[in-house]
Amino acid sequence: MPAPDYPLWTASVRLAGGHAVHYPCDESADWLPDLDALEARITDRTTALVVIDPNNPTGAVYPPELIEGLVELARAHDLVLLSDEIYDQILYDGATHTPTAALAPDLACVTFNGLSKAYMLAGYRSGWAVVTGPPWRTSGLRDGLATLVDMRLGANVPGQYALEAALGGDYGPSALVLPGGRLREQRDAAHAALTAVPGITCVKPRGGLYAFPRLDRSLWPVDDDEGLMLDILLREKVLLTPGSAFNWPCSDHFRIVTLATVAQLTSAADRLANYVAGRGHRSACVFPARVA
Repeated sequence: MPAPDYPLWTASVRLAGGHAVHYPCDESADWLPDLDALEARITDRTTALVVIDPNNPTGAVYPPELIEGLVELARAHDLVLLSDEIYDQILYDGATHTPTAALAPDLACVTFNGLSKAYMLAGYRSGWAVVTGPPWRTSGLRDGLATLVDMRLGANVPGQYALEAALGGDYGPSALVLPGGRLREQRDAAHAALTAVPGITCVKPRGGLYAFPRLDRSLWPVDDDEGLMLDILLREKVLLTPGSAFNWPCSDHFRIVTLATVAQLTSAADRLANYVAGRGHRSACVFPARVA
């Protein structure tokens, strides 16, 4: 699974008794995965490849050729593809989304999506998993999912009605991500305000609802990113998530949610500028060359 990742992926693997191995995404390449580094981490014990596109927390949107490269690795090593596409409709600047399953008809692929992001219905807790691929590859997956479904005794009936309405009509976020749309304006304001703060750089998100800025270690005290985020919260009343929470091996990033108003996002960036004034520290990070 990618690093940084949505941390519930790592948690779910560990809770299921598996071992999560993280492959790096390259910030200098707009946070796209490094295919060579990914393949170097595959062993004879590897069973599945997680794809998060558009990515949380970086906002990266993977081009078709990269998805094809990920699929080829899964094909070469007989891996199940687990594709998190919850932000597939929240795209900016002409970005387009390529469903992983569309390029992997011969492989077992489980695609995850839901109402919480594109349809702004997080409280409904309604989503779906689509299993694709040859029956001989997917029968075990389907049986396992059927068992999990049978264990759910309290179905979300209103959410199921909402699923039918959402997928059967034009209720997505298309107007919100265009110029002048709320999500687009908030993304632009967050990026502009953050990159105006001394010591902060940020790859502009092309999808999703987040940004993953980088802190210049010559200006920011980032030996302990959790401690830094707590200090910022206590001193400036700005709530941020440390990058290490997303299984990023460095303590020099944080995630910000771009759903606040433009005024709130600008105010938060101003408070970060106040915080960094006169401070300086250094830290280090190491990505393991290979994780068994």
